[in-house]
Amino acid sequence: MQKNNTEIWGHPRGLALLFFTEMWERFSYYGMRAIFTLYMVQALMLSKGKASEIYGSYTGLVYLTPLIGGYVADRYWGNRKSITFGGAMMALGQFLLFGSASMYQNVGAAVPLMWAGLCFLMLGNGFFKPNISSMIGQLYTTEDKRRDAAYTIFYMGINLGAFIAPLVCGTLGDTGNPGDFKWGFLAAGIGMILGTVLFHTQKEKYVTTPNGEAIGALPNQAVSAASGASQEGGLGAAQLALGGGVLVACFLLFWKVLHFDAIGALIYSATIAMLVTILTDKSLSKIELDRIIVLCVSAFFVIFFWAAFEQAGASLTFFAEEQTNRNLLGFTIPTSYFQSVNAVAVVLLAPVTAAIWVALQKRKSEPNSLIKQGLGLVILAIGYAVIAIGVNGLGQGVKVSMLWLVSVYVIHTIGELCLSPIGLSLVSKLSPLRFVSLLFGFWFLANSVANKAAGQLSALYPPSGAEYKLARENGFDDTTYTGILAGTIQATPEQVVVAKEKEIPLVFPSFLGSKITNLYEFFMVFVGMAGIAGLILIGLSFPLRKMMHGAD
Repeated sequence: MQKNNTEIWGHPRGLALLFFTEMWERFSYYGMRAIFTLYMVQALMLSKGKASEIYGSYTGLVYLTPLIGGYVADRYWGNRKSITFGGAMMALGQFLLFGSASMYQNVGAAVPLMWAGLCFLMLGNGFFKPNISSMIGQLYTTEDKRRDAAYTIFYMGINLGAFIAPLVCGTLGDTGNPGDFKWGFLAAGIGMILGTVLFHTQKEKYVTTPNGEAIGALPNQAVSAASGASQEGGLGAAQLALGGGVLVACFLLFWKVLHFDAIGALIYSATIAMLVTILTDKSLSKIELDRIIVLCVSAFFVIFFWAAFEQAGASLTFFAEEQTNRNLLGFTIPTSYFQSVNAVAVVLLAPVTAAIWVALQKRKSEPNSLIKQGLGLVILAIGYAVIAIGVNGLGQGVKVSMLWLVSVYVIHTIGELCLSPIGLSLVSKLSPLRFVSLLFGFWFLANSVANKAAGQLSALYPPSGAEYKLARENGFDDTTYTGILAGTIQATPEQVVVAKEKEIPLVFPSFLGSKITNLYEFFMVFVGMAGIAGLILIGLSFPLRKMMHGAD
């Protein structure tokens, strides 16, 4: 383990700089996310189903663009320039959302501005996210065992920003007045500027290797070549042509044959194309190929985790808004505040988790990265089992104690700490230096698939008291509406017209051929999905460990 006279928290000072840079970027992202679906439903008057679809498409594409940013950094720009560019683009995106919310009553102008803002956020995140994550590992020598702990500390920065963001942006934007959403978006934009300026002004001083060399000033392929490693690969023209062909073929399959929506088809096709492109790179040695295969398997199972976890921004937000008793000592807690529970739990529990990994490592009993991730999935399933118990038999319009929702977020946090920072550390261990940022982009591609799936799964949220109230106001009595939902009463043409205009659901959503008629059934979908995936990953961890060639 290298010793550094300029250490802080027992780690190089560069970790602290990247910690606070990422904190402000996550403040920007989670501040916007805390109010985004509420903005669409309450200001733009979109249905929850439509808002969930847009949310899933946006968050999915946000994690798709790191492929572009990772490739550009590895081959042309380097990490530093990419991070500064990405931060500037994200700040612009938040200010465009501010403009959209400032004229929300003019939907014809507000919606295009909203999409423009989302596009800049997607582009900026693509250049920022994979590059700052890849720099953490380069602060240490390959023999240094502090990487898992370093990524866990770095993860605290992510969640410190995520904790503060809903409180600030939620307080400013989630007031019950649709005209105030703009202040939440403005605060998110200011936070992004602060993070970008901090990194740009301090990077030369602190972001260095143990030998004092600048990290990220040159493209990673150039650094790899200078160290005597192979400079081939990293996706040249032939590899890009192969990937492009696979992308087009898969996109047409998903879109035209399987009838996926265009954004979903793009995300899933890009995942397959990238997988084929990376695994067919002829420059990879046997050890590099084995390690990347392990990384791909891990990324596949991570999809199940984030698809369930990211309900926080959609279905769990609807649950907090409509079916959670938010009164505390005469004060009604804003819905957006609940998204801070996970973040503050991470800040409190991350040091404990990091200490546990270090203690187990000293005793030579630390589980490998894949087992940790499998445990994370199982713990996530337990969280959904808890809330499923809480809502079992819950009648329409009945609200539950906020302790149920808080419990879920805390349990999910424990699972997250077993999976997410460990995954980031795993990428840094298993990736060849010449395209480490690209492989971080591939890792975030799993998040892209998961977030798109999260939006689709959130659309399974069953009709709640709000829909029943809307139905009664438009001529659907309880008996008729319940019968229509259950499929025992045929809707009249007039009822269908009213339902479509008001976006009142006429049928329950279905999953794998089964109707989701209540919240218990909805949450049990995630119990089964995450629990089964976690157990399978734990089982696979034993044969896959050999393919890691000691980098576990």
